Amino acid sequence: MRIRFPIVFLALLTTLSLAQDSPDKTASDNTASSNTASDKTAADKAAARNREAEESSSHDTRIDISPPKDDAKNHPNSKAAVADLDIPEASDSPDTSGVQEFHPWNPMKALKDIEVGDYYLKRKNYRAALDRYKEALYYKDGDAVASFRLAVCQEKLGDKAEAKKYYQQYLKILPEGPLAKDARASLDRLAKAQ
Repeated sequence: MRIRFPIVFLALLTTLSLAQDSPDKTASDNTASSNTASDKTAADKAAARNREAEESSSHDTRIDISPPKDDAKNHPNSKAAVADLDIPEASDSPDTSGVQEFHPWNPMKALKDIEVGDYYLKRKNYRAALDRYKEALYYKDGDAVASFRLAVCQEKLGDKAEAKKYYQQYLKILPEGPLAKDARASLDRLAKAQ
């Protein structure tokens, strides 16, 4: 009994696989004569797909950035207003003369740098804290806390001009911030020391 079941099961699987193969073969024999007519349409479709693949989809979504026809007449002084920006025209070659240096924007890394800077500041390692606060400002321009603490480090290291600069930067960012009173007091103290 144990041997009969696997033998019957194997025979059933063999029969099913043979039954599935035979309709495919007969269907392919019947369609062989109709393939010559459809080969031309298939070739045409393949050629159309190749042409589509060579073309870029961005051709459909190009944005016209050229100025309107009467722009110079309606805005006569606009060329002078943007002349100092040194932006290459669209017809110019793609050079980098008008590109300013970019750096990564990563507020989470800046926050971590501030945290590590605070660690060094508490241990009075002002040089290490200064580097961390500068790095925080690299990843997040205009961070108020990093600016204030960088000013504190600069003052502790004896660079009064840089300290003054970063205290003023803090006050520019947060004129009524939580450290604004301390920043003003430090600026007054630095002014009296000179």
